[in-house]
Amino acid sequence: MNSDSDLQIAGDILEVPHLLQPPREHPATVAEFVGLARSLAADRSRWEHLVRYDASSRWYHRLRAVPRAPGSALAGEPPVGYEVWLLSWVPGQGSGLHDHGRSSGILTVLQGSLTERTARGTRTLTPGTERVFAPGYAHEVVNDALEPAVSLHVYYPGLTEMPMHPAAPHSGTRTEPRTPAARPAPARPPV
Repeated sequence: MNSDSDLQIAGDILEVPHLLQPPREHPATVAEFVGLARSLAADRSRWEHLVRYDASSRWYHRLRAVPRAPGSALAGEPPVGYEVWLLSWVPGQGSGLHDHGRSSGILTVLQGSLTERTARGTRTLTPGTERVFAPGYAHEVVNDALEPAVSLHVYYPGLTEMPMHPAAPHSGTRTEPRTPAARPAPARPPV
């Protein structure tokens, strides 16, 4: 039995730009969603004029909400195939520890830097950095820098909940006051 994974054999497809397929209206693979995020991130004219900074709460703007491809929705599923959100973060703003319910996602930093904290550790996300995550992935995103930051988020299926998690007392995780349990989106800014 061979224990080599596809990543060990072929490498990370996200690190091989020529393998990424151009974005299409209804992406169907992780690589296509990453291509969509990269395409939107590279087109500053689509998002830069929309960015606002708000010291009292995180600012967010839905850039795109695309319905599911015709015939792809199952009974009872949300009608939104995927959503793209633009968020700004002034120094000190954070998301609190949360997951994205049944949505997968891609977080791309457009300007500034953000800190992502997970059970596995902490990492600094800088412009061009992408984080791809599956349903149930719990993290906290915070602007620990002295300059504002901007990020782009793609969710598939469209974000319908964002359950908050209690922060571990020794984790150093800062949280904003939140109501417990899942909440419908976009009542609060997505992350």
